[in-house]
Amino acid sequence: MGLEGERVLYISYNGMLDPLGQSQVIPYLRELAREGVRFTLLSFERERAWTSEGKEKCAELSRSLSQDGIEWHWLKYHKRPSLPATVYDVFAGIRKASELIQLRQISMVHARSHIPATIALSMKRRHNTKFIFDVRGLMAEEYVDAGHWKKNSLPFLLTKKMERNAFAAADGLVTLTNRIWPIIREWDGLRNRSVAHEVVPCCADLNRFQFNVAEREAVRSRLGLTGRFVVVYSGSIGGWYMTDEMADFFAAVLEDQADVHALWLTPSGHEIVRSLMRARGVSDERYSVVAAESQEVSSYLSAADAGLAFIKPCFSKLASSPTKNAEYLACGLSLIINANVGDSDALITEEGVGQLLKEHSRESYVSSLMNLRAQTRNLEETRRHSRSVAERLFNVSGVGLERYSRLYNKVLNDRPAGSISPKLRRNAVDDLMPKADSEP
Repeated sequence: MGLEGERVLYISYNGMLDPLGQSQVIPYLRELAREGVRFTLLSFERERAWTSEGKEKCAELSRSLSQDGIEWHWLKYHKRPSLPATVYDVFAGIRKASELIQLRQISMVHARSHIPATIALSMKRRHNTKFIFDVRGLMAEEYVDAGHWKKNSLPFLLTKKMERNAFAAADGLVTLTNRIWPIIREWDGLRNRSVAHEVVPCCADLNRFQFNVAEREAVRSRLGLTGRFVVVYSGSIGGWYMTDEMADFFAAVLEDQADVHALWLTPSGHEIVRSLMRARGVSDERYSVVAAESQEVSSYLSAADAGLAFIKPCFSKLASSPTKNAEYLACGLSLIINANVGDSDALITEEGVGQLLKEHSRESYVSSLMNLRAQTRNLEETRRHSRSVAERLFNVSGVGLERYSRLYNKVLNDRPAGSISPKLRRNAVDDLMPKADSEP
């Protein structure tokens, strides 16, 4: 059986005006809509969506999505105070989702991450809809690893309780990495339970991200990079990304190799970057800091020769799939990345697309770039290889569409809706009240 005419409610806590919504939600939905799935999209939009300019952008995007057969509804995202704001959003989402399910006769809810999964769990209890839990990361563990929560704190226990219930009720599950699946399948809710599962890494729209010779030359000319070997970091400053270590890397390789140029491609935090580089004695002409519009990012990546990304290695990051790896490769770049982040190690050890750092030291930084440059003397051949890896492993319309289609067919056509145990037939508010003896 195919997916033609199937009605699915897709819930995202990321807004569609946000970069993640643009790169990791909309492309997938458009591809699946071409397969015949009739999507109703519910997202939570941040403050910018409620300004005059934001309202115009929402209206424009809504019209564009409707042309692809995607009906979009959005609610306001509330940030503070953190727990009450999230609880408010969950109940607003439950009300709206219930209304949409009844109005559109929706048969399945696809929940992108934990907060939408709480809403989807309530829909399964109320309307017996099928439920896909798209686990974008280990939410509780991420907050602990980031230092925002303590293990066994109230928010941690609430999140783990909801997660167990979602695992126990889900008809299908998505993880971003192969590496995390053998671990979480032994957790409460999944242990000794058969559930449809697919690994769908963070992919890139390869029509949008691709190497372009003319754009490369234009950017390099504008930035004065002719004859330079350019290493780019593309993304936000701080958070999970090890900005200090990347500044250390740039300082080390710039001192060692006179023709190397560092390109920071980031929307904000420019003064932070300049301060870090000045503190390391790097002169202004050896690096650039640029804020690019989303449609310009591919051009700037094309202007580079290698892509850098250091991510804090910790337990929760075993579940992560860095989108920038896919974008770098799609634009023909080699990678310089650190070990123990999701499935990224295999990109280096099995696919040969760059250098994998197992320690952070000046010697490691310098040798990694020297080794990479030795590997990539034929830049045209290197670009072809990187692009081919992106096409095989990270193509939205290839890997992403194939695996989501397979999962949708399993859940919608091959299996009846998963049964709900009496223990799980409760109001969604129960998921927000942990028992005293709750285990993470």
